Amino acid sequence: MPFGFYIIMAAQFFSALADNALLIAAIAALREMQAPAEYEPLLKTCFTLSYVVLAAFVGAFADSMAKGRVMLISNTIKIFGCSLMFFDVHPLIAYAVVGLGAAAYSPAKYGILTEYLPPRLLVVANGWIEGLTVGAIIIGVVVGGLLIQPAVAYNLLAFDFPLIDTGIDTSGEMAVAIIAVLYLTAALFNLYVPNTGVDHKPLKKNPFYLLHEFNHCLALLWRDRLGQISLAVTTLFWGAGATLQFIVIKWSEVALGLDLSKSSMLQGVVAFGVAGGAIVAAKFITLRKSVKVIPLGIAMGVIVLIMNFVHDMWLAVPLLILIGGLSGFFVVPMNALLQHRGHILMGAGHSIAVQNFNENLSILVMTGLYYVMIRADMSIYWVLTLFGLFVSGIMYLIRERHFANQRDRDDVKHLDDTAH
Repeated sequence: MPFGFYIIMAAQFFSALADNALLIAAIAALREMQAPAEYEPLLKTCFTLSYVVLAAFVGAFADSMAKGRVMLISNTIKIFGCSLMFFDVHPLIAYAVVGLGAAAYSPAKYGILTEYLPPRLLVVANGWIEGLTVGAIIIGVVVGGLLIQPAVAYNLLAFDFPLIDTGIDTSGEMAVAIIAVLYLTAALFNLYVPNTGVDHKPLKKNPFYLLHEFNHCLALLWRDRLGQISLAVTTLFWGAGATLQFIVIKWSEVALGLDLSKSSMLQGVVAFGVAGGAIVAAKFITLRKSVKVIPLGIAMGVIVLIMNFVHDMWLAVPLLILIGGLSGFFVVPMNALLQHRGHILMGAGHSIAVQNFNENLSILVMTGLYYVMIRADMSIYWVLTLFGLFVSGIMYLIRERHFANQRDRDDVKHLDDTAH
């Protein structure tokens, strides 16, 4: 891999690390405010809303200038959103602003891969990016969990700079200040992201033109035989993954008797599995073989059902690693295939914006359903059962759709051969 790829990875790592540490800090802030329990999944809803609402515009924005510059601007918005929590702005609002920065950041961080690297390296690059992102999730939730522990917060607050009043007086303010440093580190790497030399399209100022262009790209990707399969898989994966974050916290409290700090570390266990699966996929799965991993998505949903019968940590940890491993192994090749098809059909930024729209709409729907189930006081075991069956069922339907597409293609090829 060229050196610039490692700069891109470092920038992504620290930005994702801060996002996930801030999620745990925001959950802790909500609990400190004694907010209703159903507010916690709303954090993810507020974060992802910008991805859906601004999808038509962030792709065009990412394609209008060098991707490194887009990443820097977007990261600055994240820093502003993080700082709002320092000034006692409601966590839902502050995390929504961070989501605005993340929505603009995403088309650039993935789009630059298709500009900077040849197609043969895309699966490997995606494996590293997804593995590193999930590594950032692991460390991020662990850092967030540590920062909200009273003993750790007390020791950090006891440290003081000579002759400087930092204005940091509470554990919450200390957590936010440390997370802000992580965002600043990401911004520093953004400054050195390589310029790929790709021509950029001037940003159109007419919002109706941008909406029309986005709708065209959306329809184009869903009509493409390979694009629709990879898009369906990644859409389901991100919706399920976001919901699983909150399910694991609730399940570990009920089934294992853990507090928020320890529950957040179990989230990291799932993420560790995803990172492992992503790395293995990058090593063994080529772009041409990417659709062959779909059955693993069906298996993942079935294995989630086993969580209903686990009440010991020594069983919970390997099970969560396995669930994460299957997820990482099947989503990385699908993500690479989707980026490749999107880049061919419409350009990197627009393609990632379409992908983000679908994936984050899925997050909104699935975390919204989780919110409704928690508000209705549904048992976490029923939630787990419905979640596992839903994931397996949708993956089975996607698999059948792929087989139907293959049969249609074979039929057309047969007709062309007989006509000649």
